[in-house]
Amino acid sequence: MSAPSKNTSSLHPNLVVGPSKAYSTIFTEMRKADNSPIVFASYARRAMRLLAEDAIAELPTKQTQIITPCGPTAGTELAVDKICAISIIRAGDSLLQAVLECLPEAHVGKILIQRNEASEEKEPILYYSKMPPNVENMHILLCDPMLATGGSALCAIQTLREEYGIKAENIIFANMICCPEGLKAMADAHPEIKIVTACIDEKLNEEKYIVPGLGDYGDRFFNTV
Repeated sequence: MSAPSKNTSSLHPNLVVGPSKAYSTIFTEMRKADNSPIVFASYARRAMRLLAEDAIAELPTKQTQIITPCGPTAGTELAVDKICAISIIRAGDSLLQAVLECLPEAHVGKILIQRNEASEEKEPILYYSKMPPNVENMHILLCDPMLATGGSALCAIQTLREEYGIKAENIIFANMICCPEGLKAMADAHPEIKIVTACIDEKLNEEKYIVPGLGDYGDRFFNTV
């Protein structure tokens, strides 16, 4: 796992990088080009479960008192009534599943955005979105494993705000790998949105792919290489 030497706050003011030591060895296996999709998906599920817990931990909490089998003690619990986990289809579905394993009661939303691979800028194109009723009153966990140019994430956020009335400060964007270019785009447009990531890679290449990266996350996870 690689990361820029600069302070993460200079990349985005609300950036949280997962602290688990397990990421280093897990990402090493995920990055290997000769690993099969089955092996990739196995390690990806491990990493995404860690990331899901890190993202959930950024939701508002409150202190409470509980009774253990041995007596009373202080505890912490989520202070939000309703949570909606939203995937940017298709790769985001993999991370969405990890979130639902941790929060099975969460509502689910879907957004289909694809990059225009025929253009130099790889701009995002919105095809479809579907949200649960009253989603504007929920806290949002937006799921997409890769933050490259930031185009898809920004398109999704614009859709959530303009079409569904969701407040930007209620959105947490969870992603596995990001790069400085995508973080800058997010910081310029939405510094108030918290980003929770497992890894900051070096840069984008000329084809707008993350370097060193791990290839196409969705293709490798869903075995459509």
